[in-house]
Amino acid sequence: MKVAVVGATGLVGTKMLEVLAERNFPVTELIPVASERSVGKKISFKGNEYTVVSMQGAIDAQPDVAIFSAGGSTSLEWAPKFASAGITVIDNSSAWRMDADKKLVVPEVNANVLTANDKIIANPNCSTIQLVVLLKPLHDKYKIKRVVVSTYQSVTGTGVKAVTQLMNERKGIEGEMAYKYPIDLNAIPHIDVFLDNGYTKEEMKMTNETKKIMGDDSILLTATCVRIPTIGGHSESVNIEFENDFDVAEVKDIISKSPGLVLKDDVANFIYPMPLTAHDKDDTFVGRIRRDETQANTMNCWVVSDNLRKGAATNAIQIAEYLAEKKFI
Repeated sequence: MKVAVVGATGLVGTKMLEVLAERNFPVTELIPVASERSVGKKISFKGNEYTVVSMQGAIDAQPDVAIFSAGGSTSLEWAPKFASAGITVIDNSSAWRMDADKKLVVPEVNANVLTANDKIIANPNCSTIQLVVLLKPLHDKYKIKRVVVSTYQSVTGTGVKAVTQLMNERKGIEGEMAYKYPIDLNAIPHIDVFLDNGYTKEEMKMTNETKKIMGDDSILLTATCVRIPTIGGHSESVNIEFENDFDVAEVKDIISKSPGLVLKDDVANFIYPMPLTAHDKDDTFVGRIRRDETQANTMNCWVVSDNLRKGAATNAIQIAEYLAEKKFI
């Protein structure tokens, strides 16, 4: 299968190449794509060297699938051009997520909505992906009414510039700032731009994307998103109110048997998920599961996942795997 990776030299694009290799996706020809200034550079994949090409060069090469991680404006301009050439696009930006005509997919939750006619498929926001992987099996069993989530998000979600800022601060080096404030020894309650309602775009993405992926507009969700100085993954404190009562042991059993989830919940032995737990893993880890003693039918838990893998690259490639399995590509 001919596979184009758009944004192949970026943080997420590099991770996509890693995941394609690790999961043995059937790549017969790789077409790495990047901005004009990177065209002609060499990248290696599974022991072979490939030359970075331009957007038009990638379309001319006629890949079966193009996995985009190149920003919203690039996706808005180029994804329709790839699609009109018969190439299936899986897009990691926010450009198409809330488009009524485009599917927003987390394979463990709603891969069944995909068809051979879907030529632009949206990959959700990283913080939404790990949340809905947990919410889906619990919603099926108990029906979710309301979710309150606070996120503790890795600097890798911002990109290389933010990682460099953090490491520079650790070493006492002055350099380019990805954030308005220092990030080391700090927590910044501001991810993406502020909107008129006082929430950030990141927080509203979680609200709107969750409803679309879960296929249920009745789920109420409110979020506060915070950037912290970690590398391995995003963490989330999640409070879930159900219509029906639940048993904590049964919840743990459901999580342990659900695809994409790993239960790490043994507080007697100090076992709970952390960014270090999730780093370089494809699963979503869940722990600190307990009943909310202030409200009926409500539980608290802690959810951690590697935002560059399941939150971006792995989820996109799982979509491609599903399409390939169904012979849609």
